[in-house]
Amino acid sequence: MIPYNFSSLIQLYENMDRSYDRVADRYNFHCDGCSDNCCTSLFFHHTFIEKAYLIQGFLQMTSTLRKEIQDKAADYVRQTFAHDKAGQPLKLMCPLNHKGRCTLYIYRPMICRLHGLPHELHPPGRRVIRGPGCDAGQFATRDYIPFDRTPFYTQMAALEQQFKKQQNRTGRIRETIAQMLLDPGN
Repeated sequence: MIPYNFSSLIQLYENMDRSYDRVADRYNFHCDGCSDNCCTSLFFHHTFIEKAYLIQGFLQMTSTLRKEIQDKAADYVRQTFAHDKAGQPLKLMCPLNHKGRCTLYIYRPMICRLHGLPHELHPPGRRVIRGPGCDAGQFATRDYIPFDRTPFYTQMAALEQQFKKQQNRTGRIRETIAQMLLDPGN
């Protein structure tokens, strides 16, 4: 990979975190993990820039820890996609999770940062998409506090285009964190 300055991505992540925290505080919602942990949700990530940033953090870990995480990632991929073909839902813990906490928390992708709160997304030319938030917040019984993800998605798309151009990348990505960790150079 061509060296890249992630300062714009870091700034976007900081803005996401601040916005999330403001809305979470208004709900008096503080995630401390739960039985329906979002770290067991099957999330696909769609940006090369986020993968590169995650891998930058991963490569700063000790080789022993990287090996341990990659072993868990291989197991995650093997089990998840075998069950996926069978059409059975499977909830496995993200390979980065250790004792209930993300080992690469500051490098975590956008969906990990924004998950949990009720939200809206305004795709151009389409109807508004609304998400209910996680079950732990019991948001269905509360008044909705606006949390529009659209500006974050728009900014992320622009950063992704800049990154792909600078890195001479084409195509798209659709990978779980486990898949990213197993193929860090791509």
